Amino acid sequence: MRFMIIVKATPDSEAGRFPEDSEKLFAAMAQYHEELAQAGVLLDASGLQPSGKGWRVRYEGDRRTVVDGPFAETKELIAGYTLIQVRNRDEALEWSRRFPNPVGQAQAAEIEVRQLYEMEDFDGKIEPATAERFNKIGME
Repeated sequence: MRFMIIVKATPDSEAGRFPEDSEKLFAAMAQYHEELAQAGVLLDASGLQPSGKGWRVRYEGDRRTVVDGPFAETKELIAGYTLIQVRNRDEALEWSRRFPNPVGQAQAAEIEVRQLYEMEDFDGKIEPATAERFNKIGME
């Protein structure tokens, strides 16, 4: 089972500012991610640049429109993620409880954890030939 630990953006992260105690925070994040790697559950992790360096693609029928950032609703933005693969939900919950506070100790913050779909979740919903196409390119 794969889970994504999502770090929510803040006004500071959107401005490209790191917390005052960023060295402590980065050290704690390095330690946590080393533990994930040593346990064999870390798939990927990264921080994201502010939304001002990104864009969105809006779909309206067959039409696509590109909208450049920054985006106003900080609470809806993602500042980073950690992708893990574990045996079950309880293991994912335990790892997420150990995630360092992403904005620094003693600060209010929130992370979100979401399970990724696996190909077997689509059994009976897509044709076997389509599933095989996804499997061929390595999508699980």
